[in-house]
Amino acid sequence: MKKSSILLLCFVLGFSACKKEDEIGEENELITTIKLNFKNGTDIKSFSYKDLDGDGGITPVIDKISLAANTTYDLSIEFLDESKSPAVNITQEVSGESDEHLVLFTPSTIALGTYSYADKDVNLLPIGLIGKYSTQSAGMGMLKVQLRHQPPINGKNTKDGTSIPGSDDINIDFALEVK
Repeated sequence: MKKSSILLLCFVLGFSACKKEDEIGEENELITTIKLNFKNGTDIKSFSYKDLDGDGGITPVIDKISLAANTTYDLSIEFLDESKSPAVNITQEVSGESDEHLVLFTPSTIALGTYSYADKDVNLLPIGLIGKYSTQSAGMGMLKVQLRHQPPINGKNTKDGTSIPGSDDINIDFALEVK
């Protein structure tokens, strides 16, 4: 009798441990590189963030973004894990799991620009891998780029089109100059 009770207890605890992982959701992605690609006609500008050794260690290299005032750019973003060889394109994973991800572009002041989404997931919520960034007046500040991971919890979607649910896969402040 004791042996079967112990086996039952082990089974219940083992099942609970698996369930707990589902409730928490998947781990965040490892992203070492972000590429921002701005395009206005033939004017193409790319800016990147690179932290090849991950958190800690060597200081990341973050390009300063320089854009023209009163201009609308097509903006696309790429996420890479270059800690592996060959590099892993996380953008494809984000696209494939678009109902669990949201990219946010937040300037330190609205005068530096606004972002509008051009892509939607299966639930018609924004993704942010492609869109338009419209600058306004000249100025300097920051552009926060976030990739929010918003996986289902207990089988229910958490993504609602806002930044609130989930956690950051990446949260980077780029210096931004509009001139």
